[in-house]
Amino acid sequence: MIRLSKSKILSHQQCPKRLWLENNRPDLIEEDVSSAMAMASGHEVGEVARRLFPGGIMIDADNLAQAILDTRDAVETYPNKPIYEATFQHEGVLVRADILLPKKKGSYSLIEVKSATSVKDYYYHDIAIQSAVTEASGINLEHIELAHIDNTFIYPGNSDYQGLLKRVDVSYQVQSLKSLVPTWVQAARDTLSSAEPEMAPGHQCNNPYSCPFQGYCNPLDLSSFPVELLPGIREKVVQELKDQGFLDIRCIPPGILMNERQELVRRATSTGQPVFNLNATQELMDKLSYPRYFIDFETINPAIPLWQGSRPYQQIPFQWSCHIQGKNGELRHESWLASGHSDPRKEFAETLIAAVRSRGPILVYNAAFESSRLRELADHLPILAEQLRAIIERIVDLLPITREHYYHPEMRGSWSIKAVLPTIAPELSYANLAVADGGMAQDAFYEILEPCTEESRKEQLRLQLLEYCERDTLAMVRLANFFAGEK
Repeated sequence: MIRLSKSKILSHQQCPKRLWLENNRPDLIEEDVSSAMAMASGHEVGEVARRLFPGGIMIDADNLAQAILDTRDAVETYPNKPIYEATFQHEGVLVRADILLPKKKGSYSLIEVKSATSVKDYYYHDIAIQSAVTEASGINLEHIELAHIDNTFIYPGNSDYQGLLKRVDVSYQVQSLKSLVPTWVQAARDTLSSAEPEMAPGHQCNNPYSCPFQGYCNPLDLSSFPVELLPGIREKVVQELKDQGFLDIRCIPPGILMNERQELVRRATSTGQPVFNLNATQELMDKLSYPRYFIDFETINPAIPLWQGSRPYQQIPFQWSCHIQGKNGELRHESWLASGHSDPRKEFAETLIAAVRSRGPILVYNAAFESSRLRELADHLPILAEQLRAIIERIVDLLPITREHYYHPEMRGSWSIKAVLPTIAPELSYANLAVADGGMAQDAFYEILEPCTEESRKEQLRLQLLEYCERDTLAMVRLANFFAGEK
C-alpha cells in the first residue's frame, strides 16, 4: 500500500503531476522565497495558537510510528488536556492535527490553524482529510474548527495575543466532504503507481498554491515570447489567441489586441525595437525642480505582530534609501536601517523627514506603496503627521511615466524596476547582490531580528541590505536621467 500524507493528497488535487514529481523527482523542486516565508509564518502562528490553549501535550517525536503511539497515550492518560500535533494514521493516510481540544468527556474539537486572514474554500478539503482520518482512528470529534488570523487585531504588547485568532466552526461544510476522502486517496495512489502524468501548464500551476515544479513543466525560453507575457491578459483571451494559432506575441497581427498596453508590447516585440516617447518624458522631467529626492522603502509584514500598536500583516518599514540630485547633476546618498532592537517606525519617520527636507520633488517607483506606508506612519505618529503628509504631496511616481512612454522587448511584459533597469543600465544589475529583491530583504531583516543570530552575521546582513536598497534608488536616478535624454 502506498502511504500518503494529507499534503500529498492536496498536491494531487491541485495537479496529479505535482504529486508524482514530489514523490519521484524531488530534485526538481525550485526554492521559492515567498513559499518559505509563508511556511515560516505558519509555524509561528501554530506556536502562538498553542499558547492560547495552554497546558497541553506536545507530540514532537520525529519517528511517525512513535508519534502515533505518543498520541494514543496522551488521549488515554490526559483526557482533559489539549494535544498539539496529534498524529493519526488510517489505511496508510497520515495526518497531524494542530490542536485537539477536549470538550465533554471523551470528545474533542479539532482545530486546524491557518495563517490566512479568512476561511478559504480549499481549506475544507484539507480539514476533511484531517477529520476523516482522526475520526477513523477512534477520536470522537464534537466540533471541527478552523482558527485563522483576525487582521483587525491590534497587538497590545507584552506577548498578549489573546484575540489574534478567530475560531470558525466548519463542521457542516466539512461533513459532506469526508465521505469523498477515500476516493481522493485512491486517485492519488493510482497516480503514484503510474507513469509521469501528461499535464500542460495552466491555471493549476498557481492555484491554490504556487507549484515548485513550474521551471520543469514550463521552462523559460528567452528566444520565445509566449502570449502569456502580454500584460493583464486574462486566461480566456490567452486561450482564444492560442485557438487562432497565435502562440507567440510576434505572430499576432495588428488589429487583434484591443488593449492599448498589450498592443504596445506586441508592436515592440514584433519589431524587436523599444518604444520610447523621449519628447514626452523630457517634457515631464523638465518640469521637476531641484533638488530631487529618489527614495525607496523596505518593509516586513509579520503574521504575528512584533510591536505594540501594529496589526497582523501590517507593512512595517525598517529601511529607506535616498539619492539626492542637485541641479548641476551632483549626486549624494543617504540611508537608514533599523537596528532590530525596537519598533523602527518612529526613527524611520524622523530620519526620512530630515533627509528629504521641505522642498523638492520626491521620486519613487510605484507611489501607492510608499504613500500608503507614509499615511500609516502619520496615523501612528500624530506628532509627525503633518510632515509625513507633506512628503506625500511632493511624490512623483516614475512607474506610470514608464508604462505610458517606454517599453523594451526584453522587459517581457513587466514594468517592474528590475525588468526596466537592464534595458537602460545593464551595468546596474542586481545579479551580483547577496540581497537581490524585496523578499530576500525581508528574510535578511527577519534574521537580524532573531536573538540567536550572531552579531557578525547581523553586520553582514546590514551591509547587504544597505547595498540592495541603495541600488534601487540609484536605478531610479538612472531612469530619470534616461527620460531626460541624458546618458
